[in-house]
Amino acid sequence: MGLSFVSEPVSVSTPATSANLGPGFDALGLALTLYDDLTATVTGSGFTVEISGQGAGELPTDETHLVVRSMLATFDELGERPPGLAVRCVNRIPQARGLGSSSAAIVGGVQLARGLVKNGLTLLDDADALRIAARIEGHPDNVAPCLLGGFTIAWTEGTGARAVSLSPAAGVRPTVFVPDERGYTATARAALPPQVPHADGAFNAGRAALLTHALTSDPSLLFPATEDRLHQGYRGPGMPGTASLVAALRSVGVAAVVSGAGPTVLALTEVPADFHPGSHWRGEVLGVDDAGACVKGGMVEHAERGPVAAGRTS
Repeated sequence: MGLSFVSEPVSVSTPATSANLGPGFDALGLALTLYDDLTATVTGSGFTVEISGQGAGELPTDETHLVVRSMLATFDELGERPPGLAVRCVNRIPQARGLGSSSAAIVGGVQLARGLVKNGLTLLDDADALRIAARIEGHPDNVAPCLLGGFTIAWTEGTGARAVSLSPAAGVRPTVFVPDERGYTATARAALPPQVPHADGAFNAGRAALLTHALTSDPSLLFPATEDRLHQGYRGPGMPGTASLVAALRSVGVAAVVSGAGPTVLALTEVPADFHPGSHWRGEVLGVDDAGACVKGGMVEHAERGPVAAGRTS
């Protein structure tokens, strides 16, 4: 028996994310209160995408768009594709800035596909959704917080990606500094050496463990907890403005890191009112999103998810 698709539109808001958070390379991530709003409807034929906001006029508007590609991959997992799709994207997450714009598109596509299939959230649970999204993205550190919300720890096993989501403490106050120029993950990864000193690995293991405690229980420890020796120093020469801003913020006691692969800078503690990053940076104070990318509309009666399904500790 084939799938049954809903006729009503389905929507999802996908949060921006910041990965690594300093020492948690390819493992730690944080969902932020900046969103892309996506809506999809099953149609009789064809694939169309309407885009407004970030990426309008440059992103594809057909089946090659990342949201549609992620939807089709999810439908394939479910066993059947709909005859056509009409997708609308209202994008607010800056493209190629280290704030998870591609992960937001991927997770949004996975969630829209689940929502457009009757009982889709049961046929593919959140663990399945994370596995599919991480497979498309290539690593789980951004898709995990986008899907689950909060502060996430992600890893990969033989069956695919897994993650847990923890609730950050009230004293965590994210501020992002977004530059004019773009950055690309592939370029940033190319700057990393194939091997690192054992002492640096041990240093980061300790700091990543400390960061988990600092983010969830004691934000006063965020400054030492965000020190890193695995990736930021190697990427610095390719992003001199980013490296300079991180150093300037840390020089006044702010727990600042490169957001993902950059070039955005993330501060996890309050930035002094008299701090000025420079004319090429746009600063924005954000909160921590604790819900993740929940599906609304269609046959979905509510957007909540249980703690076990979400991978969230109760």
